[in-house]
Amino acid sequence: MKAVNRNNVWLPNILENLFFDNRLDVPNNYETFSNPKVNIIENNSNFVLEFAVPGMKKENFTIEVEKEVLTLSAKSITDEKSESKEEDDFKFRRREFNYKEFKRSFKLPEKINTDDIKASYTDGILRITLPKVEEEIESKKMVEIS
Repeated sequence: MKAVNRNNVWLPNILENLFFDNRLDVPNNYETFSNPKVNIIENNSNFVLEFAVPGMKKENFTIEVEKEVLTLSAKSITDEKSESKEEDDFKFRRREFNYKEFKRSFKLPEKINTDDIKASYTDGILRITLPKVEEEIESKKMVEIS
């Protein structure tokens, strides 16, 4: 399973944090474009995608499968009044998990049963289970000679 790269940034992410890594006084606008980290696990019966998305609600996620591509997107709906109140009380010096909106896509292998995909969200981890298609075991058949 491969992640679909849809990065339209002119410079790669390596250069993005080159000059601002440990400074506390730089603006954090560049940090708001982050995507959640993902673990991809494969076992005999399925693939499991685990996304680290703390602070989100399960209602914010949308999972779509189209033409062998799984797309996870999320959009956080916040109240503008509560958000502006938070900004008056404190200021972030560094914000590494700010998932107000993101989209990740993955090319699925051919052996996925797309009808039985399941997802769960607990303790800040979104877990998507992609069951493999059970391969038919060819049985040996004896033909009687008449």
